[in-house]
Amino acid sequence: MDVKKRPKIVVILGPTASGKSDLAIKMARHFNGEIISADSRQVYRGMNIGTGKVTKKEQKLVKHHLIDIASPKKEFNVSDFQKLSGKTISEIISRGKLPIVCGGTGFWIDALAYNTSLPNVPPNKKLRAKLEKQTAEQLFKQLARLDPQRSKNIDKHNKYRLTRALEIIFATGKPVPPVKSHGSAYEIIWLGITWPKKILTERIKIRLDKRLRQGLVSEIKKLSAAGLSHKRLFSFGLEYRWISEYLQGKTSRQEMAEGLYRDIIKFSKRQATWFKRNKDIAWINPKKQNQAFGLVKKFLHS
Repeated sequence: MDVKKRPKIVVILGPTASGKSDLAIKMARHFNGEIISADSRQVYRGMNIGTGKVTKKEQKLVKHHLIDIASPKKEFNVSDFQKLSGKTISEIISRGKLPIVCGGTGFWIDALAYNTSLPNVPPNKKLRAKLEKQTAEQLFKQLARLDPQRSKNIDKHNKYRLTRALEIIFATGKPVPPVKSHGSAYEIIWLGITWPKKILTERIKIRLDKRLRQGLVSEIKKLSAAGLSHKRLFSFGLEYRWISEYLQGKTSRQEMAEGLYRDIIKFSKRQATWFKRNKDIAWINPKKQNQAFGLVKKFLHS
């Protein structure tokens, strides 16, 4: 495909609490765009506070896609996102608007941007049942032994992702294969939001305190009452793991809040490590957003 004829899209990324959504909304309003959420948890209904979804008011300002499209009782994975996001981009372009991909799930963003092929390994129910009996720590140690490279950038507390990685290894007899790109179907401008570490940790603390005041515990309690098992809640990551433990009486509210804060900071560091591999990202100082608008304007007119 002729590079010059590839559709142009904007990707806005960065660590948690960096302000991606705010910039994406401003960008979409300025450049007549629509936003595609690239967040592995915002696809699920009923998970609003915990995933930091944009409000209904914000969604009226700019059309958002791939939010609230799946039941949390069912799995929506990167392959589903890859197919649906590609279709959504085509629809946005057909309306003469600019697709803006916004999120912090680096693996999902890369799968879309680089048209990557993913391991074609079907679920193994017997193996999963066996692995489920092990703790996350045991699964992680096993993965670190079998595939040291994959263990470096995986959430070592997320049993679902650990199990999936081991499932691929046992099925293929090899380490989890590196993602293969088949060449992007798009011309992309990459914008990353960056803050000094001290400021980002302060933003994480302020946002966490706000979410707890807004009713994050009640939201997760409601999900549990609706039939989501604690095992399923654990698979959604930090907020859901810690608050699930709290709801089961395994930790105090203070221990939950402090532990969650520490783990979110660690998570933001893993996100930063993932994004740093992409040398095409233009890192933006949030206090100098005009720089980002200038780059996009130049990109669209090139």
